[in-house]
Amino acid sequence: MEPDILELESFLPYRLYRLADTVSREFSRIYKERHGLTRPEWRTLSGLGQRGMMTATELGEQSAMHKTKVSRAVAELERRRWLTRTPDENDRRVEHLALTKAGFAAYREMVPLAKAFERELLARLSATERTAIVTGVAALEQALEEKS
Repeated sequence: MEPDILELESFLPYRLYRLADTVSREFSRIYKERHGLTRPEWRTLSGLGQRGMMTATELGEQSAMHKTKVSRAVAELERRRWLTRTPDENDRRVEHLALTKAGFAAYREMVPLAKAFERELLARLSATERTAIVTGVAALEQALEEKS
């Protein structure tokens, strides 16, 4: 192979992106079939389900979504009456987002499905491979956090 050629199929960042996208698309079938949610809507629902209340900026940081995707997801979940917005008392540009009872019920319904998906995904690997991937991903995340 020539040194000035990059073979994408063996380039780790590309492989990680493709793997994450494939896993995300496979999981998206579950919440799309169940509730007709898009990926950004699911990430917004799950972020608020986990944390309780967040701002759109916090949601974007937690889910690595661009602010326009967060904004559209928030608008759709609000249209469904699954989310409420409360203006910040000190800064009117900031809104605190929280799930309604209906939104939280949808989130609670999805939690066991998400956990089952993860179990089934990891069950495709041997015990040694499961340990290696969990350890390797954590190590890479930590190394990248330390760098930034």
